[in-house]
Amino acid sequence: MKIVILGGSGLIGKALARSLLASHEVQCLNRSAFKSVDVLFSLVNDCDLVIQLSGSTIAKRWTKKHLKEVWESRVDTTQMLSKAISMMTTKPRVMCASGVSYYPESDCSNPCSENDTKGEGYLTELSVAWESAAKSISKDTIILRFGVVLSRSGGAFMKLYWPYFFGLGGPIASGSQCFSWIHINDLVKSVDFIINNPIAKGTYNITAPEPIPQKVFGRALAYSLNRPFFIPLWEWQLKLLFGSGSQILTESISVIPKKLLLEGFIFDYPDIKSAMNDLI
Repeated sequence: MKIVILGGSGLIGKALARSLLASHEVQCLNRSAFKSVDVLFSLVNDCDLVIQLSGSTIAKRWTKKHLKEVWESRVDTTQMLSKAISMMTTKPRVMCASGVSYYPESDCSNPCSENDTKGEGYLTELSVAWESAAKSISKDTIILRFGVVLSRSGGAFMKLYWPYFFGLGGPIASGSQCFSWIHINDLVKSVDFIINNPIAKGTYNITAPEPIPQKVFGRALAYSLNRPFFIPLWEWQLKLLFGSGSQILTESISVIPKKLLLEGFIFDYPDIKSAMNDLI
């Protein structure tokens, strides 16, 4: 297939491209693709599959300017993609990223699956608007709700890696908030699994099957590095660093990939121990 990855310069886009290039023609595009509807149309016209991953990082201090950029880089770009695809004679399949913050907060013993209802707050509103824009492209648009991606190439894992490496690891806030994660290799493998399923439709949670409390994740990382785990990062400290954006570290989102499991997908890294053994 001819595949276009929008947001292809990011962590997920690069990993997907490396894998898909073995079997497909892949073009990775950055923000410049969204200069106008006409520019975007020229870039995606005649492709077989569009994977929309565009989005500025949410893991920064939340200012009005940054939140505007976050919204525009997700919702506005997807709306533009909808207009561009409406101009195409032959419509491609479309997959669009979203996040597990769509769901309400819950603990690890009560995980959400794809049929559960939305939560509340800014991150939920962002996910809902993002997915609504994606669904305006086609009723067959596939939504990928990603958990926290664990990769040695960057992202949240590497932001945590170095403090832990230097022995500064510990629970974040209470440490009891649930952490829904996915190893980058399983993420790539699961997206490829969905691509190769011609009847795949709807929403997929792209997370490992075992959500865990943050402190369990932290201990596993510290243990793998042979480092201590005792220096806490309290909620008031997080608010000083990130303002209201600290909720991305303190919210408790428990999610399982029910559809992937029902459709027969097999994880290479189903638990945090196997993931850490590979990443460290």
